Amino acid sequence: MIDQTALLQSAISEYDSIVNSAARQPVRKVAPEQLARTMCKDHDWTDRGARTIISLANEYGAFMLRNALALAIVLDKEDGDLEF
Repeated sequence: MIDQTALLQSAISEYDSIVNSAARQPVRKVAPEQLARTMCKDHDWTDRGARTIISLANEYGAFMLRNALALAIVLDKEDGDLEF
C-alpha cells in the first residue's frame, strides 16, 4: 500500500517550490495565471489540469480538500471520474 502521508508531504513540498518559483518573491500571493504557467512549463501539468487544481484550492481551501483527500483515499479513487 502506498504511504499516503509521505505522498502528501512530497506534494506539499513540491507546491511550495512551485508557488515560490511563480511568485519570484517571498510572498504567498501569486496570480493564478502565473501559477498555471509555471505548473505547465516547469512541472508537466496541462493548462486544464493546472487551472482546475488552482481553482479547487482557491474555492475550497485546505479544510475541505483535506477531507476530500481522506475520503478519496478510503474510496480508493486515485484519478477520479474526470481522469486528469
